Amino acid sequence: MRTVALKSGDKVPVLGLGTWRMGERRPERATEVAAIRLGLELGLTLIDTAEMYGEGGAEEAIAEAISGKRDGLFIVSKVYPHNASRAGTIAACERSLKRLKTDRLDLYLLHWRGSVPLAETVEPFERLKTDGKIRNWGVSNLDAADMDELAGVKHGGNCAANQVLYHLGSRGIEWELLDTCRKAKVMVMAYSPLGQGPLLRKPALRKIADKHGVDPAAIALAWVLRQPGVVAIPKAVRPEHVRANMKALDVRLDADDLNALDTAFPPPQRAMPLDMT
Repeated sequence: MRTVALKSGDKVPVLGLGTWRMGERRPERATEVAAIRLGLELGLTLIDTAEMYGEGGAEEAIAEAISGKRDGLFIVSKVYPHNASRAGTIAACERSLKRLKTDRLDLYLLHWRGSVPLAETVEPFERLKTDGKIRNWGVSNLDAADMDELAGVKHGGNCAANQVLYHLGSRGIEWELLDTCRKAKVMVMAYSPLGQGPLLRKPALRKIADKHGVDPAAIALAWVLRQPGVVAIPKAVRPEHVRANMKALDVRLDADDLNALDTAFPPPQRAMPLDMT
């Protein structure tokens, strides 16, 4: 699988497993664990989660799924903004590590910007990295102006990633943020890269999917992954969806495909507020 190299030299697979909305209902735990395990079997070694997802339930499901298989995985989690103080960040990370039953995170993110100053969050991130609790740190849902501000705080240049909403129906980051991150060598993680259900039912997407002999989801993911320095973390619980997403790695969109998608899903014509879900 293709990878994106972080500033630290760590390599991140371009396609992984998202776990948003997992861990919320105990009766669904077995199905969620099975989906993660299937992803691992198929070679999806990047797993994204957060303390917010199921209030830790998603992290616990991941722990069950990866038991005995931690080595070789790239695990990402996130801290709530209201926990992102100097002491709060350390404590939140320790809780995530305990739920995940691991001794380190490969990437730890500020979930979105809250009232805690960025400098006050970067300080414990750096401490956690020095202590070996995390290998890299980054942010989520920060726009270009936020990234510029982050770059100006002490050790802010060590930010390794920015996780943002990005899919065919939400292309706002292409106006400025994507270029800002590339210039700073900050990996972009696309969450919800398949958008919502209606997006995958668009005729233009179905036509290209039929041309390549794959599901529309594979086309939508291949479109996201065409961007250098971008990785995608779609959530999938049903086995057929996990397998369909994997096919994105084999799709090569040609100029006609990209032009058709630009017509159906126009790129931004002006700056706009960062989309979030």
